[in-house]
Amino acid sequence: MKVTKEELLTKAKKPAQDAMRLHPFYQGKVEVTPKCAIRDFNDFAIWYTPGVAEPCKDINKNPEQVFRHTNKANMVAVVSDGTRVLGLGDIGPEAALPVMEGKAVLFKYLGGVDAFPICVDTKDPEELIKTVLLLQPSFGGVNLEDIAQPKCFYILDTLRKEARIPIWHDDQQGTAAVTLAGLINALKVVGKAMDQARIAMIGAGAANIAIARVLIAAGVTPENIVMVDSKGTLHPGRTELKDKYKEKWHFCQITNKDGIVGGIPEAMKGADVCISLSKPGPDTIKKEWIEGMAKEAIVFVCANPIPEIWPWEAKEAGARIVATGRSDFPNQVNNSLGFPGIFRGTLDVMATTITDEMCIAAAEELARCAEDIRMSEEYLIPTMDEWEVFPREAVAVALKAIEQGVARVKLSREELFEKATRIIKRAREETKILMKEGLIEMPPET
Repeated sequence: MKVTKEELLTKAKKPAQDAMRLHPFYQGKVEVTPKCAIRDFNDFAIWYTPGVAEPCKDINKNPEQVFRHTNKANMVAVVSDGTRVLGLGDIGPEAALPVMEGKAVLFKYLGGVDAFPICVDTKDPEELIKTVLLLQPSFGGVNLEDIAQPKCFYILDTLRKEARIPIWHDDQQGTAAVTLAGLINALKVVGKAMDQARIAMIGAGAANIAIARVLIAAGVTPENIVMVDSKGTLHPGRTELKDKYKEKWHFCQITNKDGIVGGIPEAMKGADVCISLSKPGPDTIKKEWIEGMAKEAIVFVCANPIPEIWPWEAKEAGARIVATGRSDFPNQVNNSLGFPGIFRGTLDVMATTITDEMCIAAAEELARCAEDIRMSEEYLIPTMDEWEVFPREAVAVALKAIEQGVARVKLSREELFEKATRIIKRAREETKILMKEGLIEMPPET
């Protein structure tokens, strides 16, 4: 039975309607629960005073013991200043908190990682950097989230140099890893080579800048990329970018070999691939612009909460493959498939950083997972409910960290897979048990 456009639109609007009903019902999505056994009140003499003094003294003698005596090796801070939240813009730290809580839920359920939402009341990059550095003793890593560009580049680069723990900006590295995974398989489906594909990149914010960097590292020819920001295509004539937007200026010099000048339609004309992370739609990208792309066109329209064009319209315009950032459409190219497994692998070897090569390893493993399951034009990468993907991704990341010499702990492939699987299974089973026992209340029927 054919689904009408009206039915598709109704389905697309439902998550937002449910969110407004269920967020106030639960009053938040995460809480802290004990990890240790509490047999009776005598156990508090072990977990707190006086017994706790002994592990404190042990850590004082050897700071690395903090990873043995505490949960630091599994704790991540999700830090945001609320200046670039989803497609909503600068809505402030309080309004960003529901997103950071949601991120923490995904971290736990998909990766077994204990994540804490921390929204900071500053827009000053130096203050944010200082805050993250001050938080280091408590966390095994930091996930930066929804921070406006260009300061997000400076913040990430500075923290990666100065921090003792892995610092990751999911809007940059996470989006890049998952997009690369989708592109690897999309190109396989249409039979095009990565180093030959012409790619139009719509949007030149944190996501697409990082995607371009990772795609090039993975084999895309930089001259075949044409990037567009709000003022038009990037090319050597855009000298106004030189001082304030050094990342954009870099791509002005290494991409767009034909010197294409114009906007989105000019960038997309004849392109094999369109990767868009720009203004939410549905009319940011027009059907006629897709009609002007090469045959067997690949279209990634990943703005949230509404893609730049509805996927059915992109198909009508001739796109062979369409991906979005949403879970209610085929081909979800979304960070949720990346950061839980990537951080799981990073934490399991206590890596000191997360390199681009670790991101590429995750992307390649995600692509292999889809091939092993049922790769097709509507199944480029796995879905969140295929939980076995996350331990595989974690192992790929951990092995790359060991290979690159950034891991504190060295484990075999088998040991890494067993560890990741055990931790992720525990997190999922814990949630199921809490729901079964009524400790997590089921939402009311609509």
